[in-house]
Amino acid sequence: MRLTGTDRGRLLFVLALATAVAVFTATVPLLRDWFDLRVYHGAVDAWIHHGGSVYDYRVPGTEYGFTYPPFAAVIMLPMALFGLHAAIAVGLLLNLAATAFVLHVLAGEKLRRHGWFGLAVTVCLLALLEPVRDTFSFGQVNLVLLALVLGDAWLLSTGRARWAGVGIGLAAAIKLTPAIFIVLLLLARRPRAAGTAVGVAATATALAAWVMPDASRFYWTEAVWDTTRIGRLDYVSNQSLQGVLARLADPAEPSRAAWALAALAVLGVWVWRARRALAADDVLGAFALTGLAACLLSPITWVHHLVWLLPSLAILFGEGLRRRRLLWIAGGLYVLLCSSVVWLWFDDASGIDGFVGSNTYVWITLGLLLGLPVGQARVNRPPWRRRTSDTAPAPSPAAPARVPASASQPTELSSAAMAAGTAVGPAVDTRRGGRSEPTGSTRPAAPKPQSSSERASSYTAKPPA
Repeated sequence: MRLTGTDRGRLLFVLALATAVAVFTATVPLLRDWFDLRVYHGAVDAWIHHGGSVYDYRVPGTEYGFTYPPFAAVIMLPMALFGLHAAIAVGLLLNLAATAFVLHVLAGEKLRRHGWFGLAVTVCLLALLEPVRDTFSFGQVNLVLLALVLGDAWLLSTGRARWAGVGIGLAAAIKLTPAIFIVLLLLARRPRAAGTAVGVAATATALAAWVMPDASRFYWTEAVWDTTRIGRLDYVSNQSLQGVLARLADPAEPSRAAWALAALAVLGVWVWRARRALAADDVLGAFALTGLAACLLSPITWVHHLVWLLPSLAILFGEGLRRRRLLWIAGGLYVLLCSSVVWLWFDDASGIDGFVGSNTYVWITLGLLLGLPVGQARVNRPPWRRRTSDTAPAPSPAAPARVPASASQPTELSSAAMAAGTAVGPAVDTRRGGRSEPTGSTRPAAPKPQSSSERASSYTAKPPA
């Protein structure tokens, strides 16, 4: 009998896996001591209780401070009411809630199919991913932003487009990178959703300017253009195109022309592939590709920002259930993203091995942008892919379908039924008025079954020289 063949075996397996994950998380990568959350809390505390600017605050012993747009500081105002430990607890709860929603959107149907066991194993495996565990350990907001953006993807795919754009607009006002999803809405010919996103972002930014005018003026005229406030471009945690070029050029400045050419190439591939996904009504695929492009194009993409790869990994694993080769590829990428392999070149990223190894996560992101299976029919699409237009209409009473007796007719009817309403069942709705048992020429054809460490920090108290 297999270990997981009984409830007791499954429980023992999950306990063993959870223990291994906890030991690994606590010892191998080293915890990040809530560094980013301490930045948020300290900046807001300095603003509210000491009359300072959020952009003047520095974590004691470091040169790092608040780098987000002013609206992010406004929504973090409640932190001023809590001590640091209470703020950490609230941050953990927010990240847990965001993770639960992301899992629901990306794999809700499969998790329900496998019950508590599938959910427990998925959570354990997710906790091992370096971007996810770093987001929790830093006290970062990446998962919350991902949840906001995927919320709009869910709205667009379920016919609730009236509110689509609100999540993207809020995410863009909190952090600039998600603004690329507004461009995706335009590519998808969703001008109303794009306008909503722009309106929400502009309103949030205007609110922040009213609440903190001096800080807003400083951010939009100076801080937003100064990448040195965020960290060194050549730091190994920067897994963007700019990071690759910076490590190649170190100690000189990376070529802006080279970066512009690389960025244009990535933009071209993203637009081409996103349009193909949208043409096939693959909303999740288009959003996944956009997250990949955002990571590559951002001047600085710390390792914990790579939670934007989660939709791509979900698609790859889902497709791998049908195509074994893709499952092996997905497993290999997952192992690499758990391994913290880039930190082997923390001190020296020179040479061929440094060029390849220190940029491992960049190569993974590029590979997914080029090869992610999107824009095609997939049996593993999320349940929220269904729309009202996917349901076959009921037969019209005015023109009942006549079924002449001929040898070839059953095959033709079956083909038409499959084309019109595969996996959605008969078109007759017995909840409506009229007869529930059609007779004579209006009786539908019988349905047939269808087969169908400090060195592992993005910021460090003692950055390398």
